[in-house]
Amino acid sequence: MPPIFVFMDVANSFIPTAGTAGLLPMITYFVLIVAMISFLSNVIFILLSYTKLSLSPTRPPYRQMPNLLAIGTLALGFIYYLLQTYYRDVLAELPTVTDGNDRQTLLRESFNALSQYRYMGWFITTPLLLIHTLLINNIRLESIKRSLASLLLSAFFMVIASYIGHQQLTFANEIQVVPKLIWGLIALIDYVFILFTLKRIKSEVAGVTKANRPLLRLATTPVPVVWGVYLLGYFLTLLPIDFNWIHLLLTITDLVSIVGIGLIAYADGSAEFSEAGTSVRP
Repeated sequence: MPPIFVFMDVANSFIPTAGTAGLLPMITYFVLIVAMISFLSNVIFILLSYTKLSLSPTRPPYRQMPNLLAIGTLALGFIYYLLQTYYRDVLAELPTVTDGNDRQTLLRESFNALSQYRYMGWFITTPLLLIHTLLINNIRLESIKRSLASLLLSAFFMVIASYIGHQQLTFANEIQVVPKLIWGLIALIDYVFILFTLKRIKSEVAGVTKANRPLLRLATTPVPVVWGVYLLGYFLTLLPIDFNWIHLLLTITDLVSIVGIGLIAYADGSAEFSEAGTSVRP
């Protein structure tokens, strides 16, 4: 007699293991799923911690922090749902490929196909991280409208240029090196412009910023560091390496940039409330 509740027909379902797919692909699959769960769980954390993330006694503009984090985590949570779903299909195909070179070709071509979803997520999260960087420094956005517009436009162009460069593929899904390098250089120019613009804005409002606390200094570096890693991953695709390493690099960077920054903001908010003698229920 069959059981009343049947959640999965294991006999007819593909459940990847290292025995069939290999250890590194399984580690990649593991990290992709953990990232998806972390992003979605972070939304709950933001809702439960809304007070300490928003009602800062010394940084009123920072009250939009929960909204920014929620949008970013939801976007990446959905992106990673797609990534782990389609990567599972890659793992199902790997056991049918016995030649080592052919397996690397499959992983490389699947990376080129799957990673386009990353750029869609970064198109949303990058401007949010830029705004977060400004707000956490107690910079009022209305006071830097022109600089903010150029900053956001540069961020959009940087992501778009990287995405177009990522799509420089032949009909056989092989990377076209020269066009990809050209678009990567364009994205790199936008990246450098963003760094200089952020530095200029911070110097102009140096008297009102509050990034002298250790946690705040750590939280004001997401875009420079994160996009430095993203561009590194972009150019690493031109090297003959296992692309699972690039998957791992980009996934861990996404986790640190979104989930990590939320934890930093919560910890700093808790410290501020303690110093101000404010008793607020999380």
